[in-house]
Amino acid sequence: MKRSSTQKLKDALEEDIINGRLLPGEKLDHDALAKQYGVSRTPIREAVQQLVVSGLVTVRPKKGTFVAKVGFDQLIEMFEVMAELEGMCGRLAARRIQPDELEALRAALHRCEEPEVMADPDDYYYENEEFHNCIYSASHNSFLASEARQLKQRLKPYRRLQLQARNRVHNSVEEHRKIFEAIEMGKEREAEQHLKEHVMIQGARFSDFVSQVKEFGDSSRKAS
Repeated sequence: MKRSSTQKLKDALEEDIINGRLLPGEKLDHDALAKQYGVSRTPIREAVQQLVVSGLVTVRPKKGTFVAKVGFDQLIEMFEVMAELEGMCGRLAARRIQPDELEALRAALHRCEEPEVMADPDDYYYENEEFHNCIYSASHNSFLASEARQLKQRLKPYRRLQLQARNRVHNSVEEHRKIFEAIEMGKEREAEQHLKEHVMIQGARFSDFVSQVKEFGDSSRKAS
């Protein structure tokens, strides 16, 4: 029961970070969180420790616990690595995917294409997550999938942010279709390249992303 409670708290705090209710640089008040969730400080402390491991929270000695900030250069580097990991997953999935996994990927694509999902970037974000999770699983490389999921977790707030850019959801769905077709046809290199391009922040998307991150940072400073 204790572990279950901690996991629920972690998920709730993670959701607050991902959805911008807790902003980069914001201090986490353990007493306030304990009161908010109706629990003791112990499960709060355990949940926060798990968030530290995932990189969403940092601890500053004698100052407290804060929602993590990431330098812009480091952020771009992390997206570069994410693109490589996703590309590898796609290449292996194109070679190894099983019929039931292909159907799961097809279903995830169809959910991403639903008009009501596309109309809400946050709704789309979670369906997009499932699409990528299907690809990780279909790679049949548990170590690679674990590394991809861990870095994806670290980038969650920023991956969500880029979906706020104009036309990004529509373009993302088009990219998903190309990825699915390449995997379905067993075209390993095409699947790899499409996934790299899908994740990488470059070209016109770079300026859009810079704008979104700047707004995110400005909101954080106003809240502190």
